[in-house]
Amino acid sequence: MTQSTDLDLNLLVALDVLLEEESVQGAARRLHLSEPAMSRTLGRIRKALGDPVLVRAGRRMVPTPHALAVRAEVGAVVERARALFAPGRDTDLRTVTRTFTVLGHDMIAATHGAVLLARAAREAPGIRLRFLSESHTDAPYLRQGIADLEVGVIDSAAPEVHVETVREDRMLGVVRAGHPLLEGEVTPERFAGAAGHLIVSRRGRQRGPVDDALAGLGLERRVVGSVGSYPASLFVLRDTDLIGLITEWGRPLADALGLVAFEIPLPLPTITVGFAWHPRHDADPAHAWLRGCVRELLTPGPASG
Repeated sequence: MTQSTDLDLNLLVALDVLLEEESVQGAARRLHLSEPAMSRTLGRIRKALGDPVLVRAGRRMVPTPHALAVRAEVGAVVERARALFAPGRDTDLRTVTRTFTVLGHDMIAATHGAVLLARAAREAPGIRLRFLSESHTDAPYLRQGIADLEVGVIDSAAPEVHVETVREDRMLGVVRAGHPLLEGEVTPERFAGAAGHLIVSRRGRQRGPVDDALAGLGLERRVVGSVGSYPASLFVLRDTDLIGLITEWGRPLADALGLVAFEIPLPLPTITVGFAWHPRHDADPAHAWLRGCVRELLTPGPASG
């Protein structure tokens, strides 16, 4: 990775922070250095790697293709070094300074972000949490080091990724308070035909398991549109007569907006919810703390709320 044999760990740490912050100013603040000193360090890194690492793009800096290619490797080396010099059982979380990126549906941050941030402030004030929304395309975020933890419905097929299942969830229907559908029994026929439906899909799909279940009964609903996240869909549902969906563990969002959730009269598959991480984080005490926090938040019962 380097053209020099005297590249020290301090440069690797600096490179890790520079690639995370994508800013000399931000990296200097994180490492308690002056900006000129951080600029000199970046110069040493550029010379060692034979690559600009960060280049100006308008008013910000962006990593070069080579920097993106080595980012995960650099992060892994730095984490292993930290684990080597700071045994897990003796680590004081209050002294740890890290930024963790949590990948997941927007509903993760909307339902659990406040609790998770409050817990970090109490137990590990040096840890920052960055919530990254799912993309419409799949990518090896955990392997590349772009994300430290993926939360939600895990569909990663990477063999090296560790996956922990926490709960089985289910879908509920959701409409505004006073919706005509709520006047009487919600039958499959009324559910399908009472009003238009709004789908949540990060890929913009217009069909899902609900449509398959309705088709099995010879029914079809009228899908009028789709949005990329459940929080966005709830604001649309609040001001229209459209019918939407929400998961059981996302139901507090609907309640907070005065919406009404109801049982869907169809045989729908359950949803497996959990989290995933790359094995390079196994021995990292701070990452283990984060996994424990998320595990408790997702576990059904009093611990989830």
